[in-house]
Amino acid sequence: MKLWERRSENVNAAVMTQERRLILVLLLNLAMIAGLVIVGLSSHSLGVLAAGGDYLADAAAIGISILAIHVGRHPNGHPKSPTYAALTNVIFLLAVTVFVIIEAIRRLSTHTPQIEALPVILVSAIAAIVMIAGAFILGGNADANDLNMRSVLLDTIADAVAAISVAITGGIILFLNGFYWLDSVVALLVAAIISYHALKL
Repeated sequence: MKLWERRSENVNAAVMTQERRLILVLLLNLAMIAGLVIVGLSSHSLGVLAAGGDYLADAAAIGISILAIHVGRHPNGHPKSPTYAALTNVIFLLAVTVFVIIEAIRRLSTHTPQIEALPVILVSAIAAIVMIAGAFILGGNADANDLNMRSVLLDTIADAVAAISVAITGGIILFLNGFYWLDSVVALLVAAIISYHALKL
């Protein structure tokens, strides 16, 4: 009986550790969403706005992961709760993706506004650093057999790569003092990442 209780306590402790890590990374995502949206609007960068949508996708996925942990732990939890939450998020994410794609195509086919490259570089670099920190948080004591945690970890790494791509694009625009259309191209790239997240959800 004592052995069973000890194992049960170990499982609960592991779940709580997972939950704390997920909550911390969720808070990092939410903080970055606000910054990316503000800078995206002020700098006219669709790439930064798309990155904000991508981080929102991750926040949704992490929220569902936390919900799944709670439902799995609760004896009377409804097994389909995470599915319903995921469906709602998928609809929202697909709407964000459609908006980004339409706006990117419109800009590419008509006129891309002047992009304020320096804020794009700064916020994207910060976003990349934050996501790399998030990957370390999730990767600490990594649960090799936990597909849920591995999925969130891989998504966080992908977000860091996307942020680096936006920062590099901003650097090219700043250096060349033009080529604003690159911002729309990288926005389409990020939209593809959002679509991937939505399909996974």
